[in-house]
Amino acid sequence: MRIAIVGAHRVGKSTLAEELLMNLPGYILEMEPYYQLETSGHEFSEIPTAEDFIEQFNYSARLVSKSEGNVIFDRCVIDILAYLHVIVPGMNIQLLFEAAQSVIAGIDLLVFVPIEEPDLIPCRQTDLPKLRSRVNNLLYDWIGDFGIEVIEVGGTLSNRRDQVLAKIS
Repeated sequence: MRIAIVGAHRVGKSTLAEELLMNLPGYILEMEPYYQLETSGHEFSEIPTAEDFIEQFNYSARLVSKSEGNVIFDRCVIDILAYLHVIVPGMNIQLLFEAAQSVIAGIDLLVFVPIEEPDLIPCRQTDLPKLRSRVNNLLYDWIGDFGIEVIEVGGTLSNRRDQVLAKIS
């Protein structure tokens, strides 16, 4: 089964992905494309740019397309595309959206980690809280548009983990 965990920054996606990995023997974890690219030497802008998100989008699409077996993806083309759309609202993303739909067809379960009220992981001003909120709202609008099974998780880490495990069992 291929599971993609999506959401805005600082909502607990990586923490949930790591927790699921510890509870799902035989799964591998594909870390967030940003970190994989950074580790391989790619230099990102200090302020996020459209080019940065397109690079991550393409990398994420390749990860999903080449994956086999049981994989957990920390971030996916959907949330990367949401960031791109929010930072460059006038950009025509129709072709990228269609590409995302094609890529997402290879995912079995989409796990959406929204910002909760009250926010469980408060954002500092340096964490771009407005960007985070806009991406979260856009993901709420989009997650049903991809034709795959979606679960929205909430609560503590153990609650989130148990929600996903119950869904896949």
